Amino acid sequence: MNPRLAAARALAAVLSGKASLNSSLPAQLDKVDERDRGLTQDLAFGTARWQPRLELLAAQLLQKPFKAADADVQALLLVGLYQLFHTRIPAHAAIGETVGCADKLKKPWAKALLNAVLRRAQREGDALLADMQRDPVVRTAHPRWLQKALKAFWPEQWEAICAANNAHPPMILRANRRHHSRDAYLALLGEAGISASPCVYSRDGIVLAEACDVRSLPGFAEGWVSVQDEAAQLAADLLELAPGQRVLDACCAPGGKTCHLLEAEAGLGHVVAVDLEAKRLTRVRENLERLQLQAELIACDARDTASWWDGKPFQRILLDAPCSATGVIRRHPDIKLTRQADDIPALAALQGELLDALWPTLEVGGMLLYATCSSLPTENTEVIDAFLARTPGARELDLATEAGLRQPHGRQLLAQEGGHDGFYYAKLIKIAAARG
Repeated sequence: MNPRLAAARALAAVLSGKASLNSSLPAQLDKVDERDRGLTQDLAFGTARWQPRLELLAAQLLQKPFKAADADVQALLLVGLYQLFHTRIPAHAAIGETVGCADKLKKPWAKALLNAVLRRAQREGDALLADMQRDPVVRTAHPRWLQKALKAFWPEQWEAICAANNAHPPMILRANRRHHSRDAYLALLGEAGISASPCVYSRDGIVLAEACDVRSLPGFAEGWVSVQDEAAQLAADLLELAPGQRVLDACCAPGGKTCHLLEAEAGLGHVVAVDLEAKRLTRVRENLERLQLQAELIACDARDTASWWDGKPFQRILLDAPCSATGVIRRHPDIKLTRQADDIPALAALQGELLDALWPTLEVGGMLLYATCSSLPTENTEVIDAFLARTPGARELDLATEAGLRQPHGRQLLAQEGGHDGFYYAKLIKIAAARG
């Protein structure tokens, strides 16, 4: 299959609200020659990354918008525009190959339209985009609701956040301290000819100068190292783990933090990892097996404690709550297409429900670490503020890290070009049980 067609079909499912790229792209990649899979992935993710800008440009070039039934043609046009303005693919190849895909969509009428619009974009696109730069959606390539939210919450940093969201993320590793210290693993990378440097905040974190196939990493198959962003790596040490503790990792998939907890403290008494969907636990199980670690995996709604909790209190809880994922847009650029402003209050309500449900499972004196990969205070410090106000037995603890910005509650890490993702942490201690 033509990589442009594969990318467009994956994107059409996203534009139609039926899927994310993580779910729609793999099936399309299976239909593409192996040598073209990298190009297909770049076309899909790159088009999603710049979609807010490309969509407004397309609106200038089209006489009327596409019908809902023609999301595939719309996606194909966006893929063509992405090639013209954000890749080094020669214009004649970008236009010719993209237009030719219309037949495979069984919409031959679209060939003339795509050809005319893309050729006009080649001639006039730079001038049109220059005229549109006053629109922050065009300038930042972020949907209007999100651009406005970031500007309101982070008036001094919002443009840097947008730039970081649009940049390609670095590949960051987590050295498994059960096998090697970070310095020892850095030496192994050097011997393998892989350029890398230590992360600033995570004691296990390593940032690669260039991304590579994990199979080329020393000892990857043996569990010496994993791929995990630096911000996510902070959870293990912030939890202040100790031998014998019972630990809950709620909303655990894909399991990076579950594994890091077990790497960081080999003497943990018992680790329970919960996630809503059984199929998401497959990845957790695979990660545990590669690293030769053990945890009890449970597929259920973490809020329904009656269905999974055995009544034995936990000394530590990690709640990596479902969120807008606005801090990891650079890794999942289709978030710009799938998230809407109305999602945020609903997510904040869910986060509060998870806190309320899990708090009774924590023993007095135990700690709960609340985390999200959101950049929006609505899901972060505001959620913690509301929880503390309604929970007399909860108190906030300082976080032992200089990463991020201190907030009314917790610390907010904002996405950094060449550095960590956007993330949020707050740590709570249970000083008293609820009055029955």
